[in-house]
Amino acid sequence: MIARALLGLVVALWSGAALAQEEPLEEVVLGLSRDRVAITTQFDGSEILVFGAVKREAPMPPDPPLEVIVTVSGPSAPVLVRKKARRFGIWVNTQAVLVDAAPSFYAVATTAPLDEILSETEDLRWKISIDRAIRSVGAPSEITEAARFTEALIRIREEKDLYQMREGKVALDQSTLFRTALAMPSDLTEGAYDIRIFLTRGRDVVSSYTTVIDVNKVGLERFLFDLSRAQPLVYGLMSLAIAIAAGWGASAAFRLLRR
Repeated sequence: MIARALLGLVVALWSGAALAQEEPLEEVVLGLSRDRVAITTQFDGSEILVFGAVKREAPMPPDPPLEVIVTVSGPSAPVLVRKKARRFGIWVNTQAVLVDAAPSFYAVATTAPLDEILSETEDLRWKISIDRAIRSVGAPSEITEAARFTEALIRIREEKDLYQMREGKVALDQSTLFRTALAMPSDLTEGAYDIRIFLTRGRDVVSSYTTVIDVNKVGLERFLFDLSRAQPLVYGLMSLAIAIAAGWGASAAFRLLRR
């Protein structure tokens, strides 16, 4: 009986230790300046302030130092990337690769250079960097440099501020409080935007947290968008009537000015 009781106690202690190891020692307590972005006719972009704190069991943070990575990802969709070449004096499409899934918006903000605080293995697991966030499974056999199409997509969207890498833009105070501001451009895609927070130590992810903000059209933008989808004929006739009225008004104003 005593041996059986001791065996049960050992098993219970071992199970408790295993559960304690599985639970993260450091967790994120997150705050957002807003949880919804409204797109109106005057919308020219927005800024999201991400701030929070690190909750830990130990009074002092262990070594090596803690680092923070923040990502914001818009809705993903397939993208057809075309390559153009000059033929007989004109530019024509020669090759095309379908990227299986690319976020419409993607931003990464960090406390330090990404390659210094995140290993390749962890990046592959969590898909944190811009390259990893884009999924391109395969390409036609005749295309030998398929990776260049993904690079071109990233370059184009970086020029439009749709893809952002903001290294060193997350402020971390005393390994506990962090904050960063992410600028979102005017041509945002509607949908749910995932915000992910990663705590890393020694280039390994020790904890993660995910939340969502909604980006939606409101007011006149929402009315016209819904009308174009639900009643395209009415939307087309209304657009034609507005164009005719605008043309007639401009013509009348021009005739008055000539007098």
